[in-house]
Amino acid sequence: MVTVYTSVAIFLLSACVNGQLGNKQAPQYKNGMVVSAHPIASKVGVEILKKGGNAVDAAVAVQFALAVVYPNAGNIGGGGFMVYRSSKGETNTLDFREKAPAAASKDMYLDSLGNPITTLSLNGHLAAGVPGSVAGMWAAHQKYGKLKWQTLLQPAIELAENGFKLTAKQAVELNATDSIFNELNKGYGYLTKQGKDWQTDDMLIQKDLAETLKRIQKNGRDGFYKGETAAFIQNEMQRNGGIITASDLESYHAVWRKPLIGNYRGYKIIAMPPPSSGGIALLQLLGMVENYPLKNYTFHSDSSIQLLTEIERRAYADRATYLGDPDFYKVPTEQLLNKRYLNQRMATFNWVKATPSSTILAGNLIVKESEQTTHFSIVDHNGNSVSLTTTLNAPYGAKVFVKGAGFLLNNEMDDFSVKPGVPNMFGLVGGKANAIAPNKRMLSSMTPTILEKNGKLFMVVGTPGGSTIINTVFQTITNVIDYEMNIQKAVNARRFHHQWLPDLLYAEKDAIDSLTQEKLKAKGYMIKQRSDFGRCDAILVNKWGYFEGGADFRGDDAKIGY
Repeated sequence: MVTVYTSVAIFLLSACVNGQLGNKQAPQYKNGMVVSAHPIASKVGVEILKKGGNAVDAAVAVQFALAVVYPNAGNIGGGGFMVYRSSKGETNTLDFREKAPAAASKDMYLDSLGNPITTLSLNGHLAAGVPGSVAGMWAAHQKYGKLKWQTLLQPAIELAENGFKLTAKQAVELNATDSIFNELNKGYGYLTKQGKDWQTDDMLIQKDLAETLKRIQKNGRDGFYKGETAAFIQNEMQRNGGIITASDLESYHAVWRKPLIGNYRGYKIIAMPPPSSGGIALLQLLGMVENYPLKNYTFHSDSSIQLLTEIERRAYADRATYLGDPDFYKVPTEQLLNKRYLNQRMATFNWVKATPSSTILAGNLIVKESEQTTHFSIVDHNGNSVSLTTTLNAPYGAKVFVKGAGFLLNNEMDDFSVKPGVPNMFGLVGGKANAIAPNKRMLSSMTPTILEKNGKLFMVVGTPGGSTIINTVFQTITNVIDYEMNIQKAVNARRFHHQWLPDLLYAEKDAIDSLTQEKLKAKGYMIKQRSDFGRCDAILVNKWGYFEGGADFRGDDAKIGY
């Protein structure tokens, strides 16, 4: 166990690691913390911090470790976004989102009648965008890294080569996915049952993935986008009707972008700009709710749920119309975040009844200009912080492996608007701003975020969850700021979600009590219970300067500090 506990009783150990701490005082750490989707990856990150690495070094090590121990979302075949804040307050954001291959076209998933062929953008080789994760980690390390690149790859290589024990959740997930793995990857054998079901504590060894990681360790970015690994990818595409080429791989680069900066009740919000929709939508949500005394409305009362639902409905309507890749489409960021515009968006809000989504369109601007993802939050001894969300899109992405290289490809092409007005796998609709185009980055809901208070680091937060990501981050922030929850309680709190279309208020089990449901239904809200969503991982810096972690109980997530 790498955790060294300071000022915390031993009996809190189990609650800390498993993220089950509710209202109790959270363990506090001074030297660093990592909260990720898997205990092994969190341990890897803390070990890097102990070796003198900074938050970015730890992020690189955690990203590659997750590619081994959390294959349903951790990846080298996907992409993501990183928000960075240095101990001195410098901020930056890194876009390593996947891109459409050069051979992609606007109508590539439509049949002869113009109707979407949904399976093409979901499963198989045609669903994959050009991966960005390796380029992203290389770019982050080149700019901010402290330890040697080779050191950061070594833990992941050892985990792939020597194996690790599956958790109970992982065994269930792999068994459930086995048939489609076999259908789409005949004879490969990666992650598939070998004569019997996967069981808890079974060892998963991934030799081909280990060799791929060794090439990346030795050659950096070129160990993936050129040479043997690139050849494996190109061969995989040519054998199975995919369109990613060697040229697509070689020309891919991660992009540093100017962060979005907002304020909420005296807190500075540092968020991801497009092609993530998360930053703009989050700042819209916070901007609209700021006019209301949310803390005066009882948590998850009909008033608080109605207010947040109506705000969410309006932000998602704007998302569907105005957001896309800024390199291809002029996103009207300033106007979407203008306070007067946000006030106008709430002008039709009525406490007496729901506002039907059919009556809400994207706002009129003055001038037009997966759910299986994974997130981790890191703070180092000096206060440098990283909020990083990465994804394959659906669980296990396109469900196809690169033969010889041992890793999964993403199915991010489904995040484009395949056809204006037609929902993607998460029910999100889009328009021309997010239409498919060669070399374009698809819109994302990923919302890695960092908060400051009085010029000092306050919170690092993010979550997986497809279309629910934005609202999960939004509700976690308001849980802490407005309802004064500790970070673990804020992360564990039951959630609800509205995304404009379909016009449904989704709620986790026990999120809304029966009496409140009846009050909301009487106002015209259609409520649908659904399974748990989001696995929020967050770090809070308390008033004494100690780090407190929130690891979501919905997964195998783990917070480890020292």
